[in-house]
Amino acid sequence: MRAQSSATTPSRIAVGATGTGTGGTSSGTSGTALAALGVVAFSLTFPATAWGLEGFGPWSLIAVRSILAAAVAGACLIALRVAPPERRHWFGLAVVGAGVVLGFPLLTTLALRTSTTAHAAVVVGLLPLTTALLSALRVGTRPSRTFWAAALAGAAAVIAFTVQQSGGALTSADAYLFAALLVCAAGYTEGGRLARVMPGWQVIGWALALCLPLTVPMAAVALSYEPVHWTAHGVTGLLWVAIGSQFLGLVVWYRGMAAIGIPKASQLQLAQPLLTLVWSVLLLGEHLTVAAPLTAAAVLVCIAVTQRARG
Repeated sequence: MRAQSSATTPSRIAVGATGTGTGGTSSGTSGTALAALGVVAFSLTFPATAWGLEGFGPWSLIAVRSILAAAVAGACLIALRVAPPERRHWFGLAVVGAGVVLGFPLLTTLALRTSTTAHAAVVVGLLPLTTALLSALRVGTRPSRTFWAAALAGAAAVIAFTVQQSGGALTSADAYLFAALLVCAAGYTEGGRLARVMPGWQVIGWALALCLPLTVPMAAVALSYEPVHWTAHGVTGLLWVAIGSQFLGLVVWYRGMAAIGIPKASQLQLAQPLLTLVWSVLLLGEHLTVAAPLTAAAVLVCIAVTQRARG
């Protein structure tokens, strides 16, 4: 009886993790909840990065966070004796690695050297719409007109709010932010597609492992040139962006995307800039205007519409 139980457990785990089974994480409600948890984790990324930059240089922070996340993911892959992905999935994993593991963290970290977290949140306001567009091109999804109208309205509300928060001025960091928008949307699209055929944690786990030949030398060079200051904020920020944002957040995010679809999951990120601004007030001492609750209400309405709209 024990042997039979242990033999059936992995298959149950695999079905639940990919979102293709009939219970738990495959339902719309649990898929939405998982994607929402990912959004909460991501909303802390910019404030945590700002903290991390207090102790580490931008290149060191990116390289070390990727290595730490890869160590956690690699330990899980080894402990569970997960077989390497099929060859046909390696291109998609490379896109995830280039966009989510390296591109987006590096570009936004470089932007945050001169930009506030409020201004950087503009890129997150545009990310759901860009992800939906790339999803339509890459995997053939065709959301309804109602979906697109609500998505555009929500993106417009978020952009207007975040630009107003930053004083309406464009900075030299904008080029980094818009480039980050494109590479992250590509990584999300490929990750959501792959999460339909393998557990979400394996998608980000293999992507992190694939980047190690780049991140390890990068860390060695960066740490030799950029001084490290061991502060509480610096270490806390590093640990969060490595474990919370880079690994655990993406695990639940990709599982949620596999369960409810890339376009609908991406629209949940319309709430991310507002959450980021809340964390910025609590953790960084930034100030918000009275427009925050009005924008939050508008965004929540848009999210509700996109979640109900059928493709």
